[in-house]
Amino acid sequence: VQLQACGGGLVQAGGSPRLSCATSGSIVSLNTMGWYRQAPGNQRALVATITRDGITNYAGSVKGRFTISRDDAKNTVYLQMNSLKPEDTARYYCGARTYGGLRIYEDDYWGQGTHVTVSS
Repeated sequence: VQLQACGGGLVQAGGSPRLSCATSGSIVSLNTMGWYRQAPGNQRALVATITRDGITNYAGSVKGRFTISRDDAKNTVYLQMNSLKPEDTARYYCGARTYGGLRIYEDDYWGQGTHVTVSS
């Protein structure tokens, strides 16, 4: 499975970009998909995940501002980001997991990521 994220770039604080992650094949077999992010000097951290049944899990810092969704017909998962803050600046990685759960692990599928820079 190959994952390709796009939609990042330079955004002003308060902006509302949407990240997309397209897969090389059907995502129906991918139970959990999600987004993690890594800021310089920090470890990769959960942003949001969504299961095939539509159950979502968000990091506390983005809850209420970000929305994750998936379109199985388009083999794509999205991250709508609203009210961006400078501390949201990071490289955002799309991940996928065949098995269940609300987290994605290092040995699951990962894309290259897309960088988001939020200017104040």
